[in-house]
Amino acid sequence: MDPVERDPVGREPTGREVTRRIAVAAAGALLLAGCASPAALTPDDGRLQVVTTTGLLADLVRNVGGDLVRAVALVPDGADPHGYEPTLRDAADAAHADVAFSNYALQEPRGVIRTLEANLRPQATHVSLAEESAKYAAELIPLIENANLDTIWLGVRAQGAGAAYGADPSSEVLFTVTAVDGPGDVFAYLTGTFGDTDVYLDSSDGFDAAGGYLDDTMTLPLDAHTHLSWAFTEPGVYTLDAQARVQAGQSARPVPVDEARFVFAVGVDPARAQRPDAAVLDSGHADLTVDLDGGRLEVRYDAQGGTTRSATAADAHGHSHGGGMPFAPDEVVIAVPSRALDEVPDGRQFAFLGAPGSRLYQLPQAVLGRNVHGEIDPHLLQNVRNAMAYTQLIRDTLVDADPEHAREYRANADAYLAELTELDDDVRERLADIPEEHRDVVTTHAAFGYLADAYGLRVAGTVTPTPSVEASLADRRKLAETIRTLEVPAVFLEPHRAGRTSTLADIARGLGIAVCPLYGDTLDGTVGSYIELMRFNAESLHDCLTPVHSTSTDPEAR
Repeated sequence: MDPVERDPVGREPTGREVTRRIAVAAAGALLLAGCASPAALTPDDGRLQVVTTTGLLADLVRNVGGDLVRAVALVPDGADPHGYEPTLRDAADAAHADVAFSNYALQEPRGVIRTLEANLRPQATHVSLAEESAKYAAELIPLIENANLDTIWLGVRAQGAGAAYGADPSSEVLFTVTAVDGPGDVFAYLTGTFGDTDVYLDSSDGFDAAGGYLDDTMTLPLDAHTHLSWAFTEPGVYTLDAQARVQAGQSARPVPVDEARFVFAVGVDPARAQRPDAAVLDSGHADLTVDLDGGRLEVRYDAQGGTTRSATAADAHGHSHGGGMPFAPDEVVIAVPSRALDEVPDGRQFAFLGAPGSRLYQLPQAVLGRNVHGEIDPHLLQNVRNAMAYTQLIRDTLVDADPEHAREYRANADAYLAELTELDDDVRERLADIPEEHRDVVTTHAAFGYLADAYGLRVAGTVTPTPSVEASLADRRKLAETIRTLEVPAVFLEPHRAGRTSTLADIARGLGIAVCPLYGDTLDGTVGSYIELMRFNAESLHDCLTPVHSTSTDPEAR
């Protein structure tokens, strides 16, 4: 039997070192066979070896690990993390690593994750930061599969026993729209299980007061609630006048309860509704509610509302959804965002909305497809506070892997967290200067939800949900109309996509507005660290969305 190989000081190698040498030998053979460049990680320099999927993560690791770690990224700076193909060198780096950090499987291509899983040694640690960071108070946003469904879900509710109106369990509540004022027509309808539609509001044919507004009246049992689809044919501010009545019996005369006016901001800044102190309801679940016990019409709102199933006609038969927070109608503006722009589908059941393919803004009745099996938006680092959560998770992972240097890792993390706290304050302050009417962000794809959510911006439109999806002609028309309607002064293009993504830039140039750079997942020669990236983005957003500054810094021209 061959003698055991010893290190230069005569120490017999540990089991961990033997395993590492075997992995290194295998990786070396791969590199020789593929004529690839040498691996960046090595077992011979005495530091903790760390591999990450992206440069952003490697930057966080270096700030926590300092001189005690050697960190490399599989996806090189300037490359697109969504489409990168790993090399043999990447496999070798994975084989040398003591610790691996990835972000989230939905962001990184499966090939990158497979490279880690196939080549990491059994005793190496692999941490998926997005999923684990919730333990450190990271703020997670659900992944939205269909942006048209990422709106408020608006229904109608009857609440209370109605004893003061002579009601009993067989009584009914009548919710009637008596007038609509706005730039277009308004429809409210319910889609049944088999696709049939019941129309409860159609302002296009007027309102028949003499006939008791029968065609624009919805009937609900006591303590019942229904989901509805709401459609608006033009952008702008609408008012909807409604009345509520109780019909105690089939032959009884309806008894008035209340009248109210509801305001909608459709595809425009809610500030145009001229209700400066009103709450803007643009997500969650709300009901136009007849409160029989209080004798009033109100809006019941649940910010966390919504379900993952499709609401059908069965919803009109008394199931309970909870009441939510009450608002007087004049205390709210119901926002229908620009992303609600849709097309009338084929089918005779939708003919009342207009010709197939004609555009309208729609709050959908159905919520199916909004969440994809509980998955999360992977772009967490656009919120600096999530970078703080990542930093703490990285700190604890390095301490577990190398407890001898725990004090240094904790001190480095504390120093970096202080820098991130200052960064978060600076980004927040800079973006707060953008005028309210220009806080709409239009980008290539849905990578900036965390940025908007954290710093008071609005994602008004994207070319496509993900980079892998080609924009259709309908997508282009919808985006151009959104930009025109919102009077967006600039759109934003990720620099590493500039050479091959022209749709957004073409639309912007056709409309005569600025094209500005905004970094997503990738570092490059302009921004070499996470802090530099966030400061760059804050300046670009501020300068391009503040009209006096809005001159193009088109990344395609770089």
